[in-house]
Amino acid sequence: MLKIKDFLIIFVLLSFQTFMAQSIEVFGKVQSKLGVESIHVINKTAQVFTITNEKGEFTINVSINDSLVFSSIQHKLKEIVISKDDISNKAILVKLDEQINELDEVIVGKVLTGNLLEDIANIDGNPPINFFDVGIPGYTGKIATQSERRLSEAGEFKPKMLLGLLGGGVPLNPILNGISGRTKMLKNRVKIETKETLMNTIKARLSKDFFVSNPLDKGLRMDFFYFCADDENFIRSCKNKTDFEILAFLRRKYKQYLENLETGND
Repeated sequence: MLKIKDFLIIFVLLSFQTFMAQSIEVFGKVQSKLGVESIHVINKTAQVFTITNEKGEFTINVSINDSLVFSSIQHKLKEIVISKDDISNKAILVKLDEQINELDEVIVGKVLTGNLLEDIANIDGNPPINFFDVGIPGYTGKIATQSERRLSEAGEFKPKMLLGLLGGGVPLNPILNGISGRTKMLKNRVKIETKETLMNTIKARLSKDFFVSNPLDKGLRMDFFYFCADDENFIRSCKNKTDFEILAFLRRKYKQYLENLETGND
């Protein structure tokens, strides 16, 4: 007959085995100097996997002593073993190291000595030839977009052109395009393209600094710039303006945008 002491030992062992086999969902986060989105997280033991979100966060089912593997092109492969503390805390933090691919040294061209005059003398090559060098007239201004070229070809209709029809000295294209509305349509298209180009230029150049002091969810930032571009004063306020003037315009629109968001939520 089993003694009470033996019974307790068996009970503890069975409880421990049950605890060891228990699978729970844990929250994890990956840290790295590089991007932490879409990193593969593989539970080799349980044969389940997931990927991290844009913040490096993930959830996955694990048990004690399960092996988790973290895999990414940008990072070194890392494997960890789930401990009792990980199960108790239901959270793990993993730091990944950058994957550095060293290439063999390749020397392209001549080796520079650091002496400017000697290096210039040793460099072979001729400067590129342009149309001025061969006496051909050329255009050096801004290249027109397809819509701008079409608008130029369509011409602009003016009422006084109708008088010139009697003498046959006026091209029909501007008149026909004006009456049919094609010229107006092309003007609107050029205006939209101008807005789009200006908006993307401002976004690429100023968005990083702007959102440091004017926080906005990443999912709303593109919508915010379209909100700015829809303003009737957008081109006049931002085209050929200093960064200070553009930022002042963006701050005014930022306040309006937040007010619209609050009104929509209500």
